[in-house]
Amino acid sequence: MAEEKKIIAKKDKEINFRDLTTCDATIQMLEKAKRDGVETAFDRAVSMKACPIGANSACCKHCSMGPCRLNAKDPYGKVGVCGATIDTIMARNFARMVASGCAAHTDHGMSMLDLFREVVNGNIQDYKIKDTVKLEEVARSIGIETEGREMMDIAKDLYKELERTYTQVEGEIPFADRVPAKTLETWRKLGIVPRGSMREIMEIMHRTHMGVDQHYENITKQCSRTALADGWGGSMVATEISDILFGTPSPISIEVNMGVLKEDYVNVIVHGHEPNLFESMIESCNEQSLIEEAKKAGAKGINLAGMCCSGAEVLVRHGIPHAGNFMSTEAVLVTGAVDVMCVDVQCIKQGLAKVAECYGTPLITTNPRCHIEGATHIEFHEHNPKDCTDEVVIKAISRFKNRKAKVEIPQIRNIGVHGFSHEYIKYMLGGTFRASYRPLNDNIINGRIRGVAGVVGCTNPRVKQDWVHVELVKELIKNDVLVVQTGCSQVALAKAGLTTPEAAVMAGPGLREVCETVGMPPVLGIGSCVDNSRILIACAEMVNEGGLGDSIADLPVAGAAPEWMSEKAISIGPDFVASGVYTVFGVTFPIVEETKFYKLLFDGLEKQGLGKWGFSPDPYELARMMIDHIDKKRKALGIDKARERVLMDMADRQKLEVA
Repeated sequence: MAEEKKIIAKKDKEINFRDLTTCDATIQMLEKAKRDGVETAFDRAVSMKACPIGANSACCKHCSMGPCRLNAKDPYGKVGVCGATIDTIMARNFARMVASGCAAHTDHGMSMLDLFREVVNGNIQDYKIKDTVKLEEVARSIGIETEGREMMDIAKDLYKELERTYTQVEGEIPFADRVPAKTLETWRKLGIVPRGSMREIMEIMHRTHMGVDQHYENITKQCSRTALADGWGGSMVATEISDILFGTPSPISIEVNMGVLKEDYVNVIVHGHEPNLFESMIESCNEQSLIEEAKKAGAKGINLAGMCCSGAEVLVRHGIPHAGNFMSTEAVLVTGAVDVMCVDVQCIKQGLAKVAECYGTPLITTNPRCHIEGATHIEFHEHNPKDCTDEVVIKAISRFKNRKAKVEIPQIRNIGVHGFSHEYIKYMLGGTFRASYRPLNDNIINGRIRGVAGVVGCTNPRVKQDWVHVELVKELIKNDVLVVQTGCSQVALAKAGLTTPEAAVMAGPGLREVCETVGMPPVLGIGSCVDNSRILIACAEMVNEGGLGDSIADLPVAGAAPEWMSEKAISIGPDFVASGVYTVFGVTFPIVEETKFYKLLFDGLEKQGLGKWGFSPDPYELARMMIDHIDKKRKALGIDKARERVLMDMADRQKLEVA
């Protein structure tokens, strides 16, 4: 152990780790960390009280006349030094979170597009176009002619078109062509169709500068436009290019949880968000010369596992085991079995460096955007990717040979079935020759499926890890709501046994019948958090299939980020709301209730023809809100049937836990 490690003081309040997480493997490692005197984010969250003024977004620090703090209990009793009202302050703060989240996804998408350009131009040989069918489908969706043309000619035209997603200063982003006509008409009427993501992010940052945009409604309008540049722009580009280069996911059975680590193997963990690094790491870990070096060091071989969203990327494409979601990334190091953790960008705790040091595990940063004090940096370059990943594996082999930390691996592995891209859903429902969303729409219309819910996003130490995700989804599927998932949420549900076809026994009778007929789970895992764009495309497909209205806002669907924690989530939220989806958040919401800004988000946007926001920290209340909204949309479509919402009592929950 390093001398600098943080010792949990005995005088601190005794922590019951079962109050912090439902994950038994994480609990086991937190108990070990406590014995070892190592601090994690769970400990820090308990000891650090959230700022109530900041939590309500009632603080403005956009200039040096402040910071100005307003009173959430009397929001209109005071203004900032410049005269900014509570609504202006909240809208500005919200907008800057949207800008940051959009920038994260958009920069990710730009990285994928840069790689695609270099592959198409023949400057990179280590990556190839794997899915030519997807290439042609994406090209056709934005008006590029494909008939009788060479693959690389199509790819070059596709690159030129998708580049406009970022650089265009006027007009509409290319994927606006995928938006249902009525939804796009609403966007045009409101003036929120994105031009180019760089322009939208630049403009929203300018508007939130001191003394510029000072009307919460106008700021919110730019929030919508910027968020749409994320969901239908940067994020969608990232997903589509990843599929074209690395393959479009189809269902695959995978193992999750810390039991995927192997004591007698060199264990390599990749954590972050961009798939390029992980795709190359797969090659390095299967390099025969490196496997032989591992065996010379006394290992049986090299064991590769993922964490967080880069783990979710390869989970759905290659079936690579997944060791845990965001809140388990420190805990997995406590096993002592991780021989290297390699990271790129997004959702990487700086605290990983201290925990890794305590257990002698190299923490390797690889992306020029992300350096961490105390970590080793080995830069990853797509032109020579294995120069980086081979070196990372060599460091892991060296650490295995010289392991000093006591190894304790929780023997817990759970099975999940993931990889339900929107293309595969069409195939699953209609087969090769009749691939269609018609069976889904028909079963929504006839009432077997009540509606569809997207449950996505992070885990947050301010609530019990995974618990809100799991309880919310149990409520939804019990009430015949089909659930789709991205990001850390799908790992939480896989650990709870809800992502296998056998989980259909927990669903309501209608959803269960559909799941058993098709052979699918009631919860469909579709990829990383950037893959929320797959949900948007699925919504568009449902509208285009017919029978469920003319706009995404007509659909009996809802979205939830029950344990959100990052600015990316705040960008995803208005993206879905502006697309027409009722979107609920858990944990907390950065707003003062009953202000004018609050009423706009939670009611006014829906009156404009968009979706709206909802909030509750309680999973059962979140489920009720989502089901009520779905029923409201069913009634408006004239497909409502008399039915009773099933709410679980404690006996019901205990039965499910036993099951």
